[in-house]
Amino acid sequence: MKSITLTSAQARSRLVAPQDMVSCNLAFIDCKLPGSHLKQNYSFIGPGVTQSSAQVVNIPEPHGFNIGAAAMPKGVTNNLHLHFTAEVFLIHEGSWRFRWGANGEHEAEFSAPAILSIPTWIFRGFTNVSKEDTCGMVYTVLGGNNTGGIIWHPSILEAASEHGLYLSKDNMLIDVNAGDVLPEPSALLPPLAAEEIAALRDYSVEEMRQRAVTGEARQWSSEGLLDAVLPGHGGEIAPVIGYGISQDKHSAPPLTQPHGFSVEWLRLQAEHQVGRHLCPDVQVIMVFKGTLEVTWNQAGEEVSIIAPERSIVSLPANSWRRYRAIDGGTECILTTQGDQRKRLYWDEEILQQARACNRGLDPDGYVSKLDILPATARRAGAKIESLVEEE
Repeated sequence: MKSITLTSAQARSRLVAPQDMVSCNLAFIDCKLPGSHLKQNYSFIGPGVTQSSAQVVNIPEPHGFNIGAAAMPKGVTNNLHLHFTAEVFLIHEGSWRFRWGANGEHEAEFSAPAILSIPTWIFRGFTNVSKEDTCGMVYTVLGGNNTGGIIWHPSILEAASEHGLYLSKDNMLIDVNAGDVLPEPSALLPPLAAEEIAALRDYSVEEMRQRAVTGEARQWSSEGLLDAVLPGHGGEIAPVIGYGISQDKHSAPPLTQPHGFSVEWLRLQAEHQVGRHLCPDVQVIMVFKGTLEVTWNQAGEEVSIIAPERSIVSLPANSWRRYRAIDGGTECILTTQGDQRKRLYWDEEILQQARACNRGLDPDGYVSKLDILPATARRAGAKIESLVEEE
């Protein structure tokens, strides 16, 4: 396993800071419908499900998933549509009412910070119902490099046609009022038939609530990272979806359905850090609270970026990195490619410091006290720790 080294320019290109985010207000067919015309859509990692060729994509490099966002003032709605791959909502601020079902007959509200995974092949929509009049932001993680687009509810296609908006069979927006030529009906995306809608799986409100992890439901672990025991470190992990990077043997993610990626919270106190480590899988950090310093490469070649709140940071596979919370405590969401349990490899200096604190990895790669492990288990754990060097 060969690690990669980033230059300063490459490190900065992995950061999508708030000032780098470019919205599109014509990304979807419902963009001119009353009550939806004020929403702004973003594509940070990959194009997502945008239906506009004008959508700016900050980092088009394939990650195995897409990350975007919707910024919507109070009362604004994203209308009923369905996805073919996983769609996970990361509620950064405000309160949101989600609707789902054949005609949006079910609904539930979730407030920041909360994470909600809505199943594939069901219609869903959402509205900003915050008490404040400010524009709210909800991030989304979508499964796969190619999401295949979306299917809009027939009622939305009909309403959009009254505003001169149609969809091609390639799921791209046709705006007749902007000068686009309306093709023959056979070239347009047909609405989903009523019998197909009736055959879609129905989820109760209780079933949907079981697919959400609210802020107060997070189960934080101080044993999730090998270096957490070291002075000035202490990163905490709260799993949400799938088996992420946690090295806590008792880690139990609330959602285990395959998504193609894992999602977990990372929390650091002010000026605390996660020491230098390497992950073989591509990752993305979303900074939900505070400011995070991300430093890449081994000692002597380090390059750093500062990621303020709302930032997105793309972490290439097989890159050494460390994180530090600056200007107060930090809460981030870490999304990692793949459904499998992820392995971390720690810098030798971190390993030595952990051993001095009686901490290491057991043969299954979980944090353990070293003095309770037999010699055979210690050797097996040490082999896992040193795989980067051996390979």
